[in-house]
Amino acid sequence: MEQPNNKQKEASHISLRSILGGEILVHSFLRRQVYLLILIVILTILYIDNRYSSQQELIEIDRLKKELTDIKYDALTISSELTEKSRQSRIEEYISAEGRQLQTAATPPFLIKEKEE
Repeated sequence: MEQPNNKQKEASHISLRSILGGEILVHSFLRRQVYLLILIVILTILYIDNRYSSQQELIEIDRLKKELTDIKYDALTISSELTEKSRQSRIEEYISAEGRQLQTAATPPFLIKEKEE
């Protein structure tokens, strides 16, 4: 009777039990492809790390956009308050409340022209 060679013996030993038991790791196919498997594992780790980094950057971008919107609204509020406080009627009210004797000019300003010689 012929005895099966090593390749046939190893091929016949691949079963669910050999996979779960870890015997598949010593199989000749995996020993030949070990560098490919290491490369696949490294690339998978790099892919996961890249995905995580990009998600963190997107979260940071969203946070900065919200902060920018809040700052724009604050600037708009401050600008409108400044406009309100610098109106002529508000300045006149402030001056009269302080008890000063300043009044708005009744005549419009005019331009003084320089004499030409």
